[in-house]
Amino acid sequence: MMAIACVLLSAGPASAQVWSLSPLQRQSYLQYYAPLILQRSEENGGKPGRDWISNYDFDRDGNFANNRYTWVNLLPQYVAGSAAASGDYKHWRIRPTLYTSLVEYTDGGGKGLILLYHVYHPVDKKGNEIHDWERVEIGVRGVGGTPGALGESVGHVTVTSHHDHVMRAAGSPDLNFMSVASGKHVLLWQADEDGGLDPGGATAHELHFVQHSYAQIQSWAQTAGNAKVDVTNDGDKKVHYVWVPEASAAAVSAWGAQPIHYGNASSLASRQDGETPWYAVKRITYELQDIADVFRGQWDAATWPISWTADSTEDVLLETALLDEAGQVEVPAGLQRFYLGSRDSSASSQTDGRNGVLGKDWFMGAYSAETNADIVSGSDKFKGYEGAGRGGDGRNRADASGDLGSLNNYWRQHDFFVHGGAVDTRELYEAGTWLTGAWYTPANGGFDGRWAQLFDDRVAYEFALPLSVAITTAESACREYVMFTATAAGGSPPYQYSWSGTFVPVAGTTRSVRMYWQDTATVTVTSSDGQQVAKTHTYRRVCPGGGNP
Repeated sequence: MMAIACVLLSAGPASAQVWSLSPLQRQSYLQYYAPLILQRSEENGGKPGRDWISNYDFDRDGNFANNRYTWVNLLPQYVAGSAAASGDYKHWRIRPTLYTSLVEYTDGGGKGLILLYHVYHPVDKKGNEIHDWERVEIGVRGVGGTPGALGESVGHVTVTSHHDHVMRAAGSPDLNFMSVASGKHVLLWQADEDGGLDPGGATAHELHFVQHSYAQIQSWAQTAGNAKVDVTNDGDKKVHYVWVPEASAAAVSAWGAQPIHYGNASSLASRQDGETPWYAVKRITYELQDIADVFRGQWDAATWPISWTADSTEDVLLETALLDEAGQVEVPAGLQRFYLGSRDSSASSQTDGRNGVLGKDWFMGAYSAETNADIVSGSDKFKGYEGAGRGGDGRNRADASGDLGSLNNYWRQHDFFVHGGAVDTRELYEAGTWLTGAWYTPANGGFDGRWAQLFDDRVAYEFALPLSVAITTAESACREYVMFTATAAGGSPPYQYSWSGTFVPVAGTTRSVRMYWQDTATVTVTSSDGQQVAKTHTYRRVCPGGGNP
């Protein structure tokens, strides 16, 4: 078969001065190039928020095996609790998250990056399967230490469409970006989890490239026109959500995006599956966390049976230990086994047959890049693990690492294939190269961030506006004896109201009191996240025509 000319990348150390990015710079690159995701929802029929991006431990119970049951059955109650400010499920943290990592390597005389973004959804396929792992890979070249600086460019972007890996290279009309002062965000579209809206078409959270420019979308964004975009390989698609990286201040401002928290969750649920005007599209921020956060819970010597099964395992020879954010060892160096089968505690089989990120070819870069998804999903295989998959230079992973015994036995921790941005149509060949030797060491200007934790976990974090309180009355201000009601906003509900001063309590509520003319009372409000605010009010009668009767 004919092969498209590939871009060869150097995997050796640079002849120029070797240098490495700092941890802060690595965070900055991941934030700067984080994607902007326009998503369709299928949330009618009592499924508010079903298509939200979330995080593995949204319900904060440390158990991922019940995520499907909890998301399908209890999420509507969380949303209802948000609407009523009842406090039900207020301990949840939806925290839409893309799990990320950064591979830093020497590219000839310069530096290149591979940025990985794992888009997490708790359920898939009409709520019948647990977890969904779609991913975005972005190759950045000419890296100089400041994201977006002159001479730096995006070489390629690859997205998953189920088991297929659809790639677009620099210059493709399908690569469109929202370019603002705080970032360069590739425009992607994601399907809903149900698929009933699009029989035979896009389904189950698959990703596509958006074919409209950001300028065009921006011109529509505040209009009453129906929210739709053209996407690769599938025509025009509805949009109900826009997911914006929280660290890109200019992008957040341009879209008017908000973080999900208990106080506003109900208002940010689409509840739609039909035509929606652009002005009604829900605009929500997401955060970045580390792909490596999950690995300790899958390790052989940890409590893996809680969330994972032995149906799928991966053996990895760790040359360096896995550390947490504080630098403490989570998984020691050596040949380690990880358990990756997705446990589903509400399924009769206890699993849906899927496996975790470490079992994905894309985590090692060992995927077959394609122009469009196959009719039979995943029919093309690179076979990097077995050693059959080779780069344009003819090397397989054992040639790169020097470990022939690893083939078909175990992955080496720092095995990684860097794609060059072109699609090679030959079987078992890809345009690019396996990174060689100790490419990941500072001495060679490298860093293998797939195994590192760069971002603070902030497990209990939830955004909250500053707490405020207003005191109002619906009664005539000319009466001698009037009821006043305090209404809190911001913070995290439920709220506690406490009054002091001169007033008459109202039976059955702490929000309202009655006051006579010239009485003064102070209400103190405490929110469940610990904020407290007080407001004092003096009743002064104001009658028609002025004066007091």
